[in-house]
Amino acid sequence: MASLEEREVWFLTGSQSLYGDETLRQVARQSRQIAETLQGDPGVPGAPGAPVRIVWKPVLTDADAIRRICLEANSDDTCIGLIAWMHTFSPAKMWIAGLDALRKPLLHLHTQANVALPWSSMDMDFMNLNQAAHGDREFGYIQSRIGVTRKTVAGHVSDPSVAARIASWARAAAGRAELRGLRLARFGDNMRDVAVTEGDKVEAQLRFGASVNTYGVNDLVEAVDGTAEADVTELVEEYEDTYRVAPELRAGGDRHASLRYAARIELGLRAFLTAGGFRAFTTNFEDLGGLRQLPGLAVQRLMADGYGFGGEGDWKTSVLLRTLKVMSEGLPGGVSFMEDYTYHLEPGRELILGAHMLEVCPTIAAAVPSCEIHPLGIGGREDPVRLVFDAHTGPAVVVGLADMGDRFRLVANEIDVVEPVEPLPNLPVARAVWQPRPDLRTSTEAWLIAGAPHHTVLSSAAGTEEVGDLADMLGTELLVIDEDTGIRRFTQEIRWNQAYHRLAQGF
Repeated sequence: MASLEEREVWFLTGSQSLYGDETLRQVARQSRQIAETLQGDPGVPGAPGAPVRIVWKPVLTDADAIRRICLEANSDDTCIGLIAWMHTFSPAKMWIAGLDALRKPLLHLHTQANVALPWSSMDMDFMNLNQAAHGDREFGYIQSRIGVTRKTVAGHVSDPSVAARIASWARAAAGRAELRGLRLARFGDNMRDVAVTEGDKVEAQLRFGASVNTYGVNDLVEAVDGTAEADVTELVEEYEDTYRVAPELRAGGDRHASLRYAARIELGLRAFLTAGGFRAFTTNFEDLGGLRQLPGLAVQRLMADGYGFGGEGDWKTSVLLRTLKVMSEGLPGGVSFMEDYTYHLEPGRELILGAHMLEVCPTIAAAVPSCEIHPLGIGGREDPVRLVFDAHTGPAVVVGLADMGDRFRLVANEIDVVEPVEPLPNLPVARAVWQPRPDLRTSTEAWLIAGAPHHTVLSSAAGTEEVGDLADMLGTELLVIDEDTGIRRFTQEIRWNQAYHRLAQGF
């Protein structure tokens, strides 16, 4: 799996030849400095730095060079997007062919080399060199005239908030790049009679790039049964070193064989995914073939390693989870498969308890998880092994992806994860408890009105801005439920979006 450090964002600077060689050399020096600052130059206090490599490109002064660099970006798999800055005046007709050909995400950076103006010494040479306020308006016009989707960020790059917004966009660009080549393995179909886990896989591949294909569960069983005993023993030892393993599961315990079989599932599943180049997958408790346990521990550990997952054959959530995993690389917090399970409706203390049968990612755990075995009561197999924990507290977002028939819709709800009101000693699954914004009644009504799914991705790492940037890059509808949401306005937004997206299909 490619890391963010292997991805590149190219830094383009616009100018024109009439300024002369000396001025253009100054433009080049200063644009290099801006690119280095964005990368996280140690000499710039407070700059958070980009999560990807910022690659400076020579100053662009003519239409042919602009067109060529855009075509090169399109064909370079390491390049995930472009940042463009008009240091001086760059006549925008030069950019038409390049922007029209560009197929990578674009960020328009509106900045300048200096923070403060040198009021007493400022002359026309300074004015000719420092014309971003002039040049970027020309560039902004041509982008709007052509209809270029982009993010616009204004401010000096030494401002941490500016650098942070650019970093969020770069993370979204990395998520988009991941989607373009993502391969997902479905083990069996989705849960019978369930509507929201259905979806148009052809449209998903056309819109997002993700390839979703089904494999027989017994193809996985063959890989599970073929694991070596020595490898199983080594992995079980890793479990005992990593987690608080229940005594009955440890060596000599009466359920130790179940832990060994859970390790066998992980080894087989990991081998199958690696061999096929899959970075996301689904399972379905109604279609387990020759598996003796519903995969629990294996799925949790694979998610912790960055794989996408969706329960009950939910490939859309699996795709979304993998994407947010990539976007969150290196950030504090975690990203997990999630489901709103039940409510605490005490007036003034309304909460949502999120969980799933087994599959919650330990990257959101507040403490070292406990490795346990309990009856499941569903799936018709042996008792499965799983990790049990409470989620760490703090702000987060839950995001769902639904197929609305004529388009895909993303819905995001900003939340605050809190500690459970009381301990949960009899709930043998991993879980998160949260207060949705602005409140439970508004958030749940909005979620239901939007037709958003019951399976979600919970992220305490990448947040609403990154998700919004991703939605823009994908041309996908996004509805956000946050502190400012009201039901009447939210319902109107859905209606406006529906009209817009239906019209946009004919553009």
